Amino acid sequence: MATKNELKDFIVAIELGSSKVTGIAGQKMPDGSISVHAVVREDAASFIRKGVVYNIDKTAQCLTNIVKKLEAQLKTRITQVFVGVGGQSIRSVRNTIVRDLEENAIITQEMVAELMDANRNLDYPDQKILDVAEQEYRVDTQYQMDPVGIRANRLEGNFLNILERKSFFQNLNRCFETAKINVAEMYLAPLALADAVLTETEKRSGCALVDIGADTTTVSVYWKNVLRHLVVIPLGSNNVTKDIASLQMEESDAEKMKLKYASAYTDNSEIDPTLKYSIDQERQVESRRFIEIVEGRMEEIIENVRYQIPSEYYDKLLGGIILTGGGANMKNIERAFTNSTRIEKVRVAKFVTTTINTSNDQLKAKNGMYNTVLGLLIKGDINCAGNGIDPNGGNLFDNEENQKPQPGDRKPRQANETDPGVIRTAQEEEKAAEEARRKKEEEERLRQEEEERLAEEERQRKKANSWWNRTKRGLGRWVDDLTKPE
Repeated sequence: MATKNELKDFIVAIELGSSKVTGIAGQKMPDGSISVHAVVREDAASFIRKGVVYNIDKTAQCLTNIVKKLEAQLKTRITQVFVGVGGQSIRSVRNTIVRDLEENAIITQEMVAELMDANRNLDYPDQKILDVAEQEYRVDTQYQMDPVGIRANRLEGNFLNILERKSFFQNLNRCFETAKINVAEMYLAPLALADAVLTETEKRSGCALVDIGADTTTVSVYWKNVLRHLVVIPLGSNNVTKDIASLQMEESDAEKMKLKYASAYTDNSEIDPTLKYSIDQERQVESRRFIEIVEGRMEEIIENVRYQIPSEYYDKLLGGIILTGGGANMKNIERAFTNSTRIEKVRVAKFVTTTINTSNDQLKAKNGMYNTVLGLLIKGDINCAGNGIDPNGGNLFDNEENQKPQPGDRKPRQANETDPGVIRTAQEEEKAAEEARRKKEEEERLRQEEEERLAEEERQRKKANSWWNRTKRGLGRWVDDLTKPE
């Protein structure tokens, strides 16, 4: 394995979570595993709320600090990073586009692409379409995952559009511009997480992935390997901490008590009415009161999760509920979800399915808190390494040329290509808009040419049927008749 001084090929991912910003750098190995060489985490409570940037300058400064700390550990410059997009404003909306076809027409890939483009071009007020999850296509009366090659008179495309407020997305991009950090690609964090912790069987048979973070809980519903619903609930494990703090204690003490005593479910027979939990050396709180507060908030979170699972998929979740995130570490949380949702199959995904080699104690703890950023790292496919850093502290390797992004092996995506979870960059959006404009102009040109051709044919027809031409033709026939031999 290469040492840190020799690292020339690694991926860097940054996750802006609901309470912390995490940066990670790792190297993909030939056997498919990942060796993590650097991890940095900083508190973000003062400038990021529920995963949404509210202070651009402070966020930019935090990002700059994280990149510098990663570079110090790697002893190598970072030229670009992969970024996860999440937060409270993300939600999914269903949409349907219908096209009537010529009788018994064969559906082509171009027809499907036209439906996708029409859906992509929808305008949601103050909202931006980050990504689109294709659902089934309805071909006449039958549903198909791939309709190309089928004869039909009507084609219906069903899509799940994933939206975010435009201002929030612009703020996120502005942070990286202010910090002068090149973004290799932006990826939907919930989809990266799902790919990292869910099995193919769970996605195919139907499951609900519940990521319980500090300030938000993200629910992603899958069925037949397709994302069916995505929503971010503005409640998380910090709400439990704040409720405990209402027992007249500091939030720091409440957090310690939550980690030590909290249980998402406690059977009544196990509650000792005389038992008290210690806040500090001088103060105590009744265990029953503590249990009621914790369970009350957890019931609210779980009920919100249950409500967000669409009714048409609720009975199809054969893969059950998969819990992850720091909030999923609470004792008896599986029992609490089973009791409230009536779904028996519940598991906690404490780590990603990819093999991770690391000496970092936080990652080795496998507590689910790093699953999303690891998912982003796994998705990365472009080298983020620049030149080495002078160990003597000089600037021998630092120049503008060395800070440019290094080209990767992957070919740039075309404007009409849509990899699941990948968010189009501004350049790709511009290219797609330019292609749409060109296509529209070409269609308009062809339409005008066809109109001119039809108009010319009409003029020729009218000219042929005019009085003078009819008279000439009549005279010509009369002369022919006269000159014919008897």
